[in-house]
Amino acid sequence: MKRLIATALTLSLAASLIAGCSSTDESKAPGETAQETATITVGASVTPHSEILYQAQSILAAEGITLNVVEIEDVVTPNTGVAEGTLDANFFQHQPYLDDFNAENGTDLVSIGAVHYEPFGVYPGKTASLDELPEGAVVAVPNNVTNEARALLLLEQEGIIEVDDAAGILATVQDITSNPLNIEFVEVDPAQLVRTLPDVDIAVINGNYALEGGLSIQDAIAVEAADGLAAQTYKNIVVTTADKANDPALARLVEVLQSQEIQDYILNTYNGSVVPVQ
Repeated sequence: MKRLIATALTLSLAASLIAGCSSTDESKAPGETAQETATITVGASVTPHSEILYQAQSILAAEGITLNVVEIEDVVTPNTGVAEGTLDANFFQHQPYLDDFNAENGTDLVSIGAVHYEPFGVYPGKTASLDELPEGAVVAVPNNVTNEARALLLLEQEGIIEVDDAAGILATVQDITSNPLNIEFVEVDPAQLVRTLPDVDIAVINGNYALEGGLSIQDAIAVEAADGLAAQTYKNIVVTTADKANDPALARLVEVLQSQEIQDYILNTYNGSVVPVQ
């Protein structure tokens, strides 16, 4: 993954929302005890992360915590915003992506809790089922390292290819050791995968981008095993800087996101395309 610079527009929006992680309400009448309040600003992808955060707003507000949500469409700005301090936290990624970002950018961002898992699916384009994949089929996969590996491991799960075990969650198409159908792999920005479907035989798509593109997990012709490595490895996490890892307001945010109320919202809203962490 190449190092990218966040857009000034998004960061200035985030900066305008921030009031700091901890503050005290001094506007009480004489003799009243000042109420401890906090404002936290969290960057998130639109679907499903921002939608889930909005469900937490009223719960936190009742406790004196204001949650500002900044919707961000790319996968770099949320991390650069946290690293530079224009965001208190973000919610859009899994641990392997965070590890790769930290290694590439010299940052030390940390997870403070997992919320949900988005199953990867294989979605039909020109070909309706995996059994019908022709010789030389064109298959679209995500073009960033961690998600490409995940896509390839799903295809291996379905017996389409074999991947070098040593590559693990960093596998790329160069690590394919068996490709009996001579599949042509097209590496595509994850956000664009749904749009490729008319032009490819199948595409392996991230759960959130499938949702944004109007698909559900029921449309997939193959899905990651719920008890497999991916379900454990690719939980979506709330991320902040090491110095804010124990911030009470952020800790409470994670507790709310892991609560039964939010879990029920996820289950009832996304019908298996997003699965809460148990």
